[in-house]
Amino acid sequence: MKKIGIIGGGISGLYLANILNNNSNFDYKVFERKSNFNFLEGYGIQLSVNSIKLLNKLNFNNLSASEVCFPTKVNFFNSNNSKKICDINLSQFNDDQNRYTTTKRSTLLKFLLKNIPKEKIRFKTTLTHVEEGENTKVYFSDNSQENFDYLIIADGIFSQSKSIILNKSFSPKYNNSIAIRANLKGYNFENISIFMGSNFHYVTYPINQNNEYNFVAILKKKLTTSDLDYNKNSPNEFKYLLKKILNKNSIIKFENLTEIKAFPVFVSKNFPNINQKNIFFSGDALFAFSPSFAQGASQSIETAQDIFDCIISKSDHSYKNRFRKIYSINLRSKINNFVFHLSNPINIFIRNIILKYLSKNKKFLENYLGKIYRN
Repeated sequence: MKKIGIIGGGISGLYLANILNNNSNFDYKVFERKSNFNFLEGYGIQLSVNSIKLLNKLNFNNLSASEVCFPTKVNFFNSNNSKKICDINLSQFNDDQNRYTTTKRSTLLKFLLKNIPKEKIRFKTTLTHVEEGENTKVYFSDNSQENFDYLIIADGIFSQSKSIILNKSFSPKYNNSIAIRANLKGYNFENISIFMGSNFHYVTYPINQNNEYNFVAILKKKLTTSDLDYNKNSPNEFKYLLKKILNKNSIIKFENLTEIKAFPVFVSKNFPNINQKNIFFSGDALFAFSPSFAQGASQSIETAQDIFDCIISKSDHSYKNRFRKIYSINLRSKINNFVFHLSNPINIFIRNIILKYLSKNKKFLENYLGKIYRN
């Protein structure tokens, strides 16, 4: 029986734990630095067809219909006048059993935790040292140690485990933007809506069938290192900036936002370079990109599946293929971020004409979205 250690109890780590839990050839443990899981936050996530197909193998499709939503379109608007530019039909990427899905992040975490025995998760524990070899000896902050045949690093974009394993300091890059997440009340958006403005955009979408909606805004803002350290704990300046933008450029009222959280957006500079075939990185610990393509959760799930396939096949082929897909998603995220934030009126006019054309061009949509969502 192979022993697998999973560092990090986020979406990627818990999805992998579910797969291993269903396979008697493996024993595993999840190590989580927090003292518990937070199910109170109602922020939303988007799950494309590829990741839903994997989740449905774990019976995600048995969730109550009220807990998920199946948007069929992405609508594009000018933020300053809320005039609709065009829309993209998301249902063209669905199949009979799997549909593009939105839900609460907490709903997905609860689902993933449901079948994992409590003794398989060790809280308030971080990795402190690793001795690599055929069996990897891992030392933890609670003075315990374990031997694993495989070690999976899935502890997020600020992964300390990555720096320990690669024996060099890793730090993500500030993306000159801030993200503001909130729950939205008092509106009725059936689908995903993207409102584009000068140096900002925001997205709304339903997260279940109970008239609950997710709101996320990405605002361009340059910050110094000292600003970043300060604003990690004091995001009031960000909230004020959002309120000012919404009052001037939006049908969304700041007063209709609840549970507001603001934070700087960090992205990865490159992929970690590791030659050990029994150590894998997953989720944001592998690579974190700008949220402008809404692929964070889906890629966490898909990468975890690739890692499992590699362990089964004793080949890293599918894992390396995932690098290429993440690279293409990162490129699309950068393109989206640039296009959504145009400020020059002439550029905006041209952008809107191009969007109207591309939103109905099947060849473009299959290449730009289909290759990511369902292939």
